[in-house]
Amino acid sequence: MSFAQPGNATAAAAETGAGARLAQMIRTLIISTANDAPRSRQRRIGPSEVGNPCARALAYKILDWPEVPGADRDPWASVQGTAVHAWMADLFETRDPNGDRYLVEQRVTVRKGITEAADIAGSADLYDRHTGTVFDWKVTGTSSLAKYRSKGPGDQYRIQANLYGLGMRNAGENPRRVAIVFLPRHHILDPFVWVDDFRPDVAEAALARLDAIRDQILSTNPEANPEAWAGFPTSPDAKCFFCPWRRPDSTDLATGCPGHQTT
Repeated sequence: MSFAQPGNATAAAAETGAGARLAQMIRTLIISTANDAPRSRQRRIGPSEVGNPCARALAYKILDWPEVPGADRDPWASVQGTAVHAWMADLFETRDPNGDRYLVEQRVTVRKGITEAADIAGSADLYDRHTGTVFDWKVTGTSSLAKYRSKGPGDQYRIQANLYGLGMRNAGENPRRVAIVFLPRHHILDPFVWVDDFRPDVAEAALARLDAIRDQILSTNPEANPEAWAGFPTSPDAKCFFCPWRRPDSTDLATGCPGHQTT
C-alpha cells in the first residue's frame, strides 16, 4: 500500500475542475453576502469615515453619490474584521454579563444632526468603565502592523478613536483614554496596542473639517456643476483601492474618481 501524497497532476486537475468551480462559487457567495450586509449599505457618515483624508470621497458620501457599478472589491479583509469583532464582543460580554465594567458594542451619538439621518453615530467596540478607556479593534496585515508599530495609527484611526470617546462622553461616561488594538491577520498572535489620552479637540477638529466640506458642497453645487468636483482634493494617504467611487480610467469626476494622482 502506498502512502504517497497525490501528484501534481491530480492537484492541477482539482484546480481546473470541480475544485475551481467550487472556489468561484464560494468567492461569489462571500462577496454578494458581504456587499449586502448592513454595514456595507450604510448611507450616513460614521465615525470611521469622518477622518478619511480624501475630501472628495467624503463629498461623494455626503451627497450619497452613486457608487461605481460593477466594481469587484474584495471584501475578505472586512469579513475577517467583522468575525473578529463578534468574537471579541462575545469574550467581554461573557466576562461581564451585567455590563458593570464593560460596555460592548455600545451605540453612541457623536453629534446630533438636524435630522436623525444626519446624526454622526456608531458602535464603540469596547468601553472599560474602570479605566475610562475606549477600545477599538483593528485586524491588520503584516506590513501594516509593522508600520503602525513604528509610526503610530495615522490620523484617520486617531480621529475615529477620539470620536468614540466623544460619543461616550455624550452618553454620560467619563472617558480618559483611547486605545486602538491592532490584531495581526497572520497566524501569530502578537498584537500592538496604541494608547493615548482622550483628546476631544481631535474629534472636534475633524467634525469642523467635515462641516467645511459640507459648506463647500453647498457653495459649489457639484451636482449641477460637475467641474466643482475637482475642488475637493484627494490625498496620498487615502485608501483608493477600497473606495467605492474609484474608476481608474475616469476623466469625469461625476462618474467616478481615478484615485489620487501624483503628477
